[in-house]
Amino acid sequence: MMQIDYSKYADGLVPAIVQDAETDKVLMLGFMNEDALQKTQTIKSVTFYSRTKKRLWTKGEESGNFLVVKDIRTDCDSDTILIKAVPLGPVCHTGADTCFNEENKKNISDDFLPQLEQIIQQRKESENPSNSYVASLFAKGINKIAQKVGEEAVEVVIEAKDNNNDLFLNESADLLFHYLILLNAKGFALQNVIDVLKKRHEAK
Repeated sequence: MMQIDYSKYADGLVPAIVQDAETDKVLMLGFMNEDALQKTQTIKSVTFYSRTKKRLWTKGEESGNFLVVKDIRTDCDSDTILIKAVPLGPVCHTGADTCFNEENKKNISDDFLPQLEQIIQQRKESENPSNSYVASLFAKGINKIAQKVGEEAVEVVIEAKDNNNDLFLNESADLLFHYLILLNAKGFALQNVIDVLKKRHEAK
């Protein structure tokens, strides 16, 4: 049972930080009282208490850009709420993806690998093999994809023995790219491999 200490603030409103559940970007900051939190938990859509309107308001009730709740947590002092949510459109009233928009940057993860995995999946599903290298590899089957990974691994080993850092990094990028394709072809994602590594680490 989540316990929030609303008494720490004179108006009984605690800060509620909303974070994108997928990209980890901070989307906005609002304030909640007990009723706002209860409604948020009930309808699974972020609901704040508006100081100006003097009432509860659900983010997106006018625009349709709701924040679908995935997880709710409190900080160590139980006086701040962290909500992980999926935005159904721009979050800021300016039309930006977040209220903490930096130079109009999109709400995408700083980690490029998940984006790359999504691109690989999209091209696998929608691209014509004649127009897409990725789609052409999938069309040739698992043996060809595995063979390509092997070839790129050999290239990395060869470049590792030389002193051309640029070539080494480029071959390493090729290897990682084709490995992500192989994982996809086998029905896995990089996170599955990371989970195995985490379990090995925790077992030590």
